[in-house]
Amino acid sequence: MRGLEQFDLVVIGGGVNGCGIARDAVGRGFSVLLAEKGDLAGGTSSASTKLIHGGLRYLEFYEFSLVREALKEREVLWAMAPHIIWPLRFILPESPDSRPAWLLRLGLFLYDHLGGRKRLPPTRSLDLRHDVAGAALKPAMTKGFEYSDCWVMDARLVVLNARDAAARGAEILTRTEVVTLARRDGGFAVTLKDAASGAVREVRARLVVNAAGPWVDHVLNRVADEAPRHHVRLVQGSHIVVRRLYRHDRCYIFQNRDGRVVFAIPYENDFTLIGTTDRDFQGDPASASISEEEKDYLCAAASEYFRLPVTRDQIVWCYSGVRPLFDDGASKAQETTREYVLKLEGDARTGALLNVFGGKITTYRHLAEGALDKIEQVLGARGPAWTKGSALPGGDFPIDGFEALVTSLRTRAIKLPPATIRRLARAYGTEARTILADGDLGPIFGADLGQREVDFLVEKEWARSADDILWRRSKLGLRFSTEEVAALTRYLEKRV
Repeated sequence: MRGLEQFDLVVIGGGVNGCGIARDAVGRGFSVLLAEKGDLAGGTSSASTKLIHGGLRYLEFYEFSLVREALKEREVLWAMAPHIIWPLRFILPESPDSRPAWLLRLGLFLYDHLGGRKRLPPTRSLDLRHDVAGAALKPAMTKGFEYSDCWVMDARLVVLNARDAAARGAEILTRTEVVTLARRDGGFAVTLKDAASGAVREVRARLVVNAAGPWVDHVLNRVADEAPRHHVRLVQGSHIVVRRLYRHDRCYIFQNRDGRVVFAIPYENDFTLIGTTDRDFQGDPASASISEEEKDYLCAAASEYFRLPVTRDQIVWCYSGVRPLFDDGASKAQETTREYVLKLEGDARTGALLNVFGGKITTYRHLAEGALDKIEQVLGARGPAWTKGSALPGGDFPIDGFEALVTSLRTRAIKLPPATIRRLARAYGTEARTILADGDLGPIFGADLGQREVDFLVEKEWARSADDILWRRSKLGLRFSTEEVAALTRYLEKRV
């Protein structure tokens, strides 16, 4: 082990949990290396329903502590990143398939009061015969409720945590796989392989954090000289995107006959996002894709409520992700706990491995604090908990200051369309000023994606491919032609 570069922590996995832990740890004074075998947020963390929410339906499974924790985090995260996180209002119509009205009122009362809501508006009853939200629904839907949750650009949340970790001294390696992991001299010898060059690097870690998401068992079973183990239940969730189904800015949550719920959410201005499903998954999580059955399920679920049916020919894009839920033996995928589980194996003498199972994007920051508690049991305490109240890159403006930011950006680039300025403000917050430093975006590849933005993503955010830019750091892939994707790819091949 002598002569190897040493880190307090090696974090395996560049999803929201891995990046959140890396950020918290380096901010407390630990030396950190994070290795991600693909792109940041390349797996589960970019395949969510894009919600910062408590999880209303988890109340009926008596997951009160999970819901309370998530509800408390909504406004914390909103304040940390008011550019990529913002409030939404959800319409919950009453229908023959819904829970009884008294039960809905009780659940929504708990939802309003469990988590110390301060800024988000409370639940209210709706007469859908007279509210604009009722126009898109079937005439039989006459009553409902409206409540609050938040939206998040999920992949950007991951990237911003990685960026802040790097700014504080962490080493972030994308497209770098951990190929061997062996306990040595009270720590770990970690072998890393760069996917592009094939170069191999060995480092030493005092402690390893296994935050590989759906690959967590795969990583765990790479630890030398240990028998294979299984801890996670892989559950696939799929979504469809269709052309916009209605013009107002509120969302719907529909209750289905099978007891599940499906969301319909305004998406990227011109579209509606519908999801999600829950089905057990076998195989490589990287191969997850929506099934024909899931497409039919989501179309049918939405069509039970919308006045005009949603059909498969309306689908413009689909995506699927695999949730690594801790296997608690639940009989149904949708009943498996969403609580995260942190398991620490070993100690400072034998080599400590912290495995992260499950979790929700809403609770990633709190999960990271729990992970640091366990890390400090092994490595000793460093700095105090600090992430609550800290701004992520671009989020250093007041929680109610987004429109003022948009106005200030317009003065920097008066020739750009207002919609483009707003998109840049949402994606980058105050850092949009850097992209707009010259007053324009440079040559345009497609939609409103310009060279200056692409260069920023390559230089600052580890973007290497067209997919990194078009489907994770943005959703501009919805507006790009095949020829435009090819042109962007050619530029990136020369650029990186």
